[in-house]
Amino acid sequence: MNRNHQWLYAKQPAGKIGPDTFEWHEAAMPSLQAGEVLVKTRMLSLDPANRAWMMGKTYRDALEPGQVMSGFTIGEVVESQAAGLAPGDIVEGDWGWQEYAALPARRLFKRTIKAPLELLIGPLSVTGLTAYFGLLEIGQPKPGDTVLVSAAAGAVGTMVGQIAKLAGCRVVGTAGGQDKCDWLVRELGFDAAIDYKAGGVRRALAVACPKGIDVYFDNTGGPVLDAALSLMNLRGRIACCGNVSQYDVEKPAPGPMTVPGLVVTKRLRMEGFIVMDFYDRRDEAEARLAQWVAEEKIKAIVDVIDGLKNAPQALIGLFEGTNRGKRAVRV
Repeated sequence: MNRNHQWLYAKQPAGKIGPDTFEWHEAAMPSLQAGEVLVKTRMLSLDPANRAWMMGKTYRDALEPGQVMSGFTIGEVVESQAAGLAPGDIVEGDWGWQEYAALPARRLFKRTIKAPLELLIGPLSVTGLTAYFGLLEIGQPKPGDTVLVSAAAGAVGTMVGQIAKLAGCRVVGTAGGQDKCDWLVRELGFDAAIDYKAGGVRRALAVACPKGIDVYFDNTGGPVLDAALSLMNLRGRIACCGNVSQYDVEKPAPGPMTVPGLVVTKRLRMEGFIVMDFYDRRDEAEARLAQWVAEEKIKAIVDVIDGLKNAPQALIGLFEGTNRGKRAVRV
């Protein structure tokens, strides 16, 4: 416990991220000051947003070379000089790719739900909340609606599809590869799934959604968004969660040229959101998600990679589509 192992963000990638995007580093153990807590990282979340932060300022400041690589984390309090937190408490925050961190207590959220850490890193936290609020508040599905989910085999997509089924909807997903598509239908109860890598996305979606699309949960942007827009029903709702198809590329493609006309003529509502927008209702949503998981109404899919040293390759693999469900690193 005399050295703190970290991954630093080494340089902005020109196109896809690679091993040289990150640099392994050993630092001195952080020392505590009044009001701070020493946390040992237990689980590290890997998300498409990790790549987006390298592209410039988003809802947070852009990453700068030399910084500890940012990331959502779950950890255990080792030492505390702050009221309300004691050794052994499980907390979450954003202290990045490192074994230990000293942080002000105000930057930490104490977890009280009794669940495995694999669930607390995603399905019963940010990932699950993103799916829950994005679909139910932005998408506002009604029984009988057709709901389309892109990146449906990913962390958020797997949750969105299952919540939509609980809401009484017909659910169609897009994913990369027929194996993933078959898995979505067989294991998670999707009504249909489209392999976007096979081409002919619009034609395939038209067959899978014969009555059009009422709600589109967009994790990817790109060609799937283009196709979905043309198939949206009157007064359809589009929840814009991410743009993963354009993150890990050298030059992002231009946006859909047909957006203004379609939005007007079909009276569509297209709304972006950040999960923190809904944190005042976090306890209610997490309790409901936990109940659904406990009752096996939702399968919480978590793809765990062991070892902090494997974090860069695990993130690279995320963009290559090697995961199903939430990808996390057990530190």
